[in-house]
Amino acid sequence: HFFPGMYSEEWSRNRQGREKAVITNFSFSQLPEEEKRGWIKSHSVHGDLCLLSDSEESIPDDRHHAIYFAMLLAGVGFLLPYNSFITDVDYLHRKFTGTSIEFDMSLTYILVALSAVIVNNALVERLSLNTRICVGYLFALGPLVFVSVFDIWLELFDTQQSYALTLAAIAIVAFGCTVQQSSFYGYTGMLPKRYTQGVMTGESTAGVIVSLSRIFTKLLVEDEKSNTIIFFLFSVSIETLCFLLHVVVRRTHFVRYHTDRARHSWLKGQINNFTSKNHSGYQIHYDSSAEEEDGVASSTVDEADAVNLGNGSHEDGIYVRFDVPKPDTKRTWMGVKELLDQRCAVARMIWPYMLSILVTYFITLCLFPGLESELRNDTLGEWLPILTMALFNLADFVGKILAACPYEWGGVQLLVCSCLRVLFLPLFVMCVSPVQHPLLAHPAWPCGLSLMLGISNGYLGSVPMIQAAGKVQLQQREVAGNTMTVSYMAGLMLGSAVSYSTYSLTSQAHSTHTLKLNNTLTLQSYMSGH
Repeated sequence: HFFPGMYSEEWSRNRQGREKAVITNFSFSQLPEEEKRGWIKSHSVHGDLCLLSDSEESIPDDRHHAIYFAMLLAGVGFLLPYNSFITDVDYLHRKFTGTSIEFDMSLTYILVALSAVIVNNALVERLSLNTRICVGYLFALGPLVFVSVFDIWLELFDTQQSYALTLAAIAIVAFGCTVQQSSFYGYTGMLPKRYTQGVMTGESTAGVIVSLSRIFTKLLVEDEKSNTIIFFLFSVSIETLCFLLHVVVRRTHFVRYHTDRARHSWLKGQINNFTSKNHSGYQIHYDSSAEEEDGVASSTVDEADAVNLGNGSHEDGIYVRFDVPKPDTKRTWMGVKELLDQRCAVARMIWPYMLSILVTYFITLCLFPGLESELRNDTLGEWLPILTMALFNLADFVGKILAACPYEWGGVQLLVCSCLRVLFLPLFVMCVSPVQHPLLAHPAWPCGLSLMLGISNGYLGSVPMIQAAGKVQLQQREVAGNTMTVSYMAGLMLGSAVSYSTYSLTSQAHSTHTLKLNNTLTLQSYMSGH
């Protein structure tokens, strides 16, 4: 890079013995990476330092709540693909009869998603926020389109291949959507608190949209293949809309103001850390090989001279080039250690909120979607799991809206309330056990429990995420958002693993139901033949 006016004419005369402006080549010695960045920021690019001062510009308004609506749709975007796969429960049961497809899909999603969160935390300072979000959208859209066209519509695969393809699609969707989700929580952590609540409300909105879409396509289109294709294509169109809206919104003045403010706050902290240390012996290597007539191959300047480079007059149009230093591989482990130390420091400040969201989603995933998708009733048949999942999503949506109410919870209070939700586990088990005559056999029981599970999940799953960002400094909010997402995904993974234990409670009931259904169809066929 070339920087005009970086040293005085007098200093140039002393070094080179002449008065004309020259182009001189410098390179940094291998000092610690953070010191090199700090020196460049604080001494070289003087024009950029004005960006680090507190802006006198007035805070922009979110007119007509357009940005909030966009963040809500962002939340829709990173959960809609997975919800589309699991909500189509009637199609899955028909195509993969007698299998644990819902449990396998849930566990696959969670395992890949947890890995994606860890990868995203590692890449948070290496790839831009927009890059991570856009790649996530592409990973989410691809499997939706592929499965819709090649598996459901064209039916190019047999049952075994389709089963494997479905799990592979879930894995790709999980990676893409989780990178989006983790990035968006860091993204909205730089915005006012209500926008984090908007994203989390969007997660529940995704479930509501998908559930209503499945109910209406099933009611309006009788052919199962046709209504399933329409259902998936509708999901593809909504996901595409969310992607395009993100591209537009990130360029708005409101978003750029808040994200730049958070990043400049972080940069200020880095520069303050640099200038508070003693940097004696900092060297810049001067290379005047272009002027061999001077008989000087190279020389060095100390830090005092280096500072004076920026204090001279700029009227001579003198240019200095600072070469990009070679990477210092010896400091790689120190960089990793520093990264971990930053996250541990944030975790110590927000640990009650991390545990609260972990427990909340652990209990939810023990029951949803696995156990709820296996509910059966002689009267409602396959409609019962569709209805209970729709009720859960609707209640979850309401719970996330209630999370916007201005009430400040303590971290330990939230943790206790999250732990009390463990009472849902025995109640739901009584809805399916004993197999032939469940203790809570009436459909009103699973429907009512789904409502309570959903509203508590929406509220207790949102409040910790919203309030945790306010417990750390402004420059730490993106890291706090990503750290909370790790806890969130850990709860999902543990709950999904435990949910497999409930499959043994429902598999026998499912087989009995299937046998009854087959006997009924056989009897109807026999009667119609006579």
